[in-house]
Amino acid sequence: MNNCEEKTASVPCRRPAAAPSRKSTIHLAKRTALVVAGATLMAFNINTFVYAGGLVPGGFTGLTLLILEFFERFLHIHLPFSVVLYLLNVAPAVVCFKLIGKRFTLLSVLMVLVCGLLTDWMPKLFTELIQLHDPLLSAIFGGILNAMAISLCLFADATSGGTDFIAVFISEKHGKDAWNYIFAGNCMILVLAASLFSLDKALYSIIFQFATTVALGSFYHGYQQKTLLIITSKPDEIYHLIRDKTRHDATAFKGVGMYRMAEKTLLYSVVAANEDSFLAAAIKNIDPDAFINILKTEQVKGRFYKPPKD
Repeated sequence: MNNCEEKTASVPCRRPAAAPSRKSTIHLAKRTALVVAGATLMAFNINTFVYAGGLVPGGFTGLTLLILEFFERFLHIHLPFSVVLYLLNVAPAVVCFKLIGKRFTLLSVLMVLVCGLLTDWMPKLFTELIQLHDPLLSAIFGGILNAMAISLCLFADATSGGTDFIAVFISEKHGKDAWNYIFAGNCMILVLAASLFSLDKALYSIIFQFATTVALGSFYHGYQQKTLLIITSKPDEIYHLIRDKTRHDATAFKGVGMYRMAEKTLLYSVVAANEDSFLAAAIKNIDPDAFINILKTEQVKGRFYKPPKD
């Protein structure tokens, strides 16, 4: 007789919690590695392209640099980059911890911590290696590196903190791509930078942020959706493929193919943007004659499955 059988009926038996599986541990290790890589790349970018071009990147990173510049220039006080960055991220981190997910938020906080420390401690050798005298080049290539750093975090189901917390919150709760709204908010920060410091540096910083937004839209599609319109003679097999692989549903419409006057079924389904390619290939394996129309979806209202962050 085991311990649970020896308990009386009035005392509930508590079984020991299952140990985390090896697969989940490896997955968490991969997520952590991606976050650390993203933080390192972002710190390197700040200490090279951003400083070389005198840019204000936008977001909480740009706001941090703006605050540091203000204290240095007007109050003659030198503040550590990490301290200001950490203080700005406290409130959005608490909100995401409560509403989005604990592990997601903790990984994002790890990114902020590592980025802040490396930005302060990274050898100035990196800054001296890249001495660009053209701020336009700094803005373009710095924006691309910034997008790469953010994408690494997003691939790990985390963020780079700050306004990315806000973007993920909007995307999760409203099913809408929020990066363009974040870009507009960043432009407001740059207007403040232009009024306090230099107009040309603020304009170059807008190019930096635009390059980040465009590159990010190319690197990462996790918060975008695609609409699939599939005309097929094998609707049941294709529907089960969509349901089993993506956990999304589909709606069937009966029709007639006018060329051969054959009965056809139109399947309508909305999936994540990073799922459409492998689905299209798998559908063609089931029905080589299937006609597939893939459309970009601007926004989804209603029940749309999203994998949990934790």
